[in-house]
Amino acid sequence: MLTVDQAESIILDLVQPLQSPQDIETIDLCAALGRVLATPVISHLDFPHWDNSAMDGYAVRHADIKGSTANHPITLKIVEEIPAGYQPQRSLQPREAARIFTGACLPVGADTIVMQEDTQRLGNHVTIFNCPPPQAFVRRQGCFHKAGDLLLTPGIPLDAAEIAVLAASQSVQVPVYRRVKVAIFSTGDELVTPDQPLEPGQLVDSNRYALTALMLKMGVEPLNFSIVRDRPQALKQTISQAINQADAVLSTGGVSVGDYDYIEQILSELGGKIHVQSVAIQPGKPLTVAKFPDCVYFGLPGNPVSALVTCWRFILPALRKLSGLKSEYYQPVFVKARSLNLLQSKGKRETYLWGKLSVNQGEYEFQLAEGTHNSANLVNLAQTTGLAVLPVNCTQVEAGDFVQVLQV
Repeated sequence: MLTVDQAESIILDLVQPLQSPQDIETIDLCAALGRVLATPVISHLDFPHWDNSAMDGYAVRHADIKGSTANHPITLKIVEEIPAGYQPQRSLQPREAARIFTGACLPVGADTIVMQEDTQRLGNHVTIFNCPPPQAFVRRQGCFHKAGDLLLTPGIPLDAAEIAVLAASQSVQVPVYRRVKVAIFSTGDELVTPDQPLEPGQLVDSNRYALTALMLKMGVEPLNFSIVRDRPQALKQTISQAINQADAVLSTGGVSVGDYDYIEQILSELGGKIHVQSVAIQPGKPLTVAKFPDCVYFGLPGNPVSALVTCWRFILPALRKLSGLKSEYYQPVFVKARSLNLLQSKGKRETYLWGKLSVNQGEYEFQLAEGTHNSANLVNLAQTTGLAVLPVNCTQVEAGDFVQVLQV
């Protein structure tokens, strides 16, 4: 049985990110939210595009206002008004000023902005009651970013800030990695869909809906292969189709040691190399990971909590890496949090207890979910935002003590 760290290392090593030219597509900027940037972005523009004012006030030559104070103000002639979007028409001469607004271009000759609170205007003259430092409130062309320099690096997720940068650089067509395709199916004769009548002994297939939701949330394309009965031929046919259509496959059930657990045998028959069979994690011990030439197969436990915990801990980081994200974006995130409850485990396997992660006065806190912590109890998994981690041989964490928590 592998440790959690060993399983994580093996799984991440098996997954190679999208990187070939065939994996890159160019899309409209308005459709780029949530996608992964595939190539470097280099802008032809300086940021700011021109010298401009960071304040409403007056553009002046610093030499003309040097020494001005409330007791000894200096008065200048206003020769122009420059709103944002207007191109100045005059160069400032000695003892001249221009009324200027935030974001507006500096006129030639100006090197300092005096904010309007330090001035008094009378007709076409302005009196300066304070002398700011040279270059005050002036944003020089290219001071944020120079044209030709790297603007955005590949392997980053495109969120609101990145979309804004792309728009400002006039990058209306964006090269991104294609969406990863993930096939999903559940196995078991006992399973029915949520819209079917529930007979004694049957279970509603919640795993497929949960995993599909996770895939949609992270921006991959789920392929629904429905429920597959515990029949070797049916399983083999579905797995064969899935590994040929998808970059990764997620199945739940059929990976333990029961009489109806056929997954590992079928994977081997289809040419897959099995790298993981079980992990010392609670919940989620039975985990099968197999590698095919163009696909990675993840056989998750059938118990609902085990399936989700395993997916949060191992599968989502692997799929993020596969999507082309850099390491800083695909690695699982752990934080140190103060536990509000007594946390207990048997200590034989690395144990994950679910609950709510929050921040109180700048400190993370973990609140254990109420009710039974059982791999079949899906109900109290709702509203989970963190998984407290109790290492092997750690049987309890006292309330008030700190614990590592996986953000989910």
